[in-house]
Amino acid sequence: MPVDTVLLVAAVVLVIAVLATALVGVGTLLWMGVQLLALPGVAVHEYAHKRACDLVGVPVLEVVYFRFGTPAGYVRHAQPDRYRESFVISVAPFLVNTVVSLAAFLGLAALAATGGADVLSVSELPGAMEAPSREEIALALGLGWLGLSVGMQAFPSTGDANTLWRRSRAEWRRSPVVLLGIPVVFVIYVANLLSWLWADVLYALALGVAAFYAVGALGL
Repeated sequence: MPVDTVLLVAAVVLVIAVLATALVGVGTLLWMGVQLLALPGVAVHEYAHKRACDLVGVPVLEVVYFRFGTPAGYVRHAQPDRYRESFVISVAPFLVNTVVSLAAFLGLAALAATGGADVLSVSELPGAMEAPSREEIALALGLGWLGLSVGMQAFPSTGDANTLWRRSRAEWRRSPVVLLGIPVVFVIYVANLLSWLWADVLYALALGVAAFYAVGALGL
């Protein structure tokens, strides 16, 4: 790309950033940026809830896959008739987000191991490696963003935990087997509490480390 074009694009981006900052403020702009970074994870999380409802036959009343607000996404559905239906709907995002995040990181690790390793290199010997193409860089950034964002949104919300807790209290005398779900409720509460200590980020990074380790162990 010509230098003049790069400078023009950079100037336009700078002007837009300055205008946006002046109009909405730094805090709002940063908040919107964080929300956009979380977009893939929120969408996959809510999609998992939606598909779980379809799977167990619970009617879905409203779905918002992403919005600028709190919560960033949600699924409203009818009251499940059985505890196991509530359990499946509540824990589905953990399974689906984990699988999607791990798949994205596996793709990133495979790219790094099979010709795109230089994309992730901080430095390289002159002439030792072929310079990465823009497509490789874009793919690496996209996979990294997808893996991190989706992995960070894997934990069920406290709302999911509240639903399971209410069902457990209401039904354990009639069906003691629901007590087996209480440890899951406890884990959800703890995970959301630890999210203040970046537990969600650490979980996503752990999936990335596991993916790179798996690709390395397979010798790709």
